[in-house]
Amino acid sequence: MSRSAAGIAGGSRRPRWRWLVWVAAVFALALGAFAGWGLIVPAPMPEALAALGSTEAVAVSADPWLTYAPANGAPRAGLVFYPGARIDPRAYAPAMAALAAQGYLVVTPRMPLNLAVLAPGRAQEIIAAHADLPWAIGGHSLGGAMAAQFATTGAVRGLVLWGAYPPAGVDLRGAQLRVAVVYGSADGLSTPAEVEAARLRLPAEATWTLIVGGNHAGYGWYGAQRGDGAATISSEAQEAQAVAATAALLASITE
Repeated sequence: MSRSAAGIAGGSRRPRWRWLVWVAAVFALALGAFAGWGLIVPAPMPEALAALGSTEAVAVSADPWLTYAPANGAPRAGLVFYPGARIDPRAYAPAMAALAAQGYLVVTPRMPLNLAVLAPGRAQEIIAAHADLPWAIGGHSLGGAMAAQFATTGAVRGLVLWGAYPPAGVDLRGAQLRVAVVYGSADGLSTPAEVEAARLRLPAEATWTLIVGGNHAGYGWYGAQRGDGAATISSEAQEAQAVAATAALLASITE
């Protein structure tokens, strides 16, 4: 090959490498932006932080998972609860502690980039660590959708959905599973119509609790969410109804 031909060939390669470097740089920036978006979450409100300390009724620990256990006596059943998208698991502390005080082991695992969709099977290792207990899985919003997906594995006896419904393609109608669905009339992100449309993909015996005046953010203590409806009841009232429905399901899987 002549020098001139080699020069032309070399010149054609150099722009291609520059293009590949540019694409790699753009991809790295996009990946970094996505990671930052997932990691920057609303801070838990004081009400949530106050429930993270152990009491005479509930023992709270953070290693290896955020766990709430009855302080007096062995738990009767367990619940793995997946947080909503980009929600700090600590934001659900008051509700989780209330369930533990009724005799249940409750675990709220942290998810990669705070997105349960990146680790829908995380409950498996938690359940395996306490294999002697009957287990339910639950979650809020996207966490609930991923909990429904995990329930198809048959590893749990119960499913709890707070402002959530199974993702498309997940059909639990024939599952041997107790299901409790909790949804708010003012939820602007998982609307009542969207939740109720999932009835045909859940067991006919599922229990449905409509919280009149409840919205999407009222299940946790992390503040308002864009696109949500305005709640007409307090977060305490919404939380109490969600906890009651969940405790009833947990009691049913111990029978």
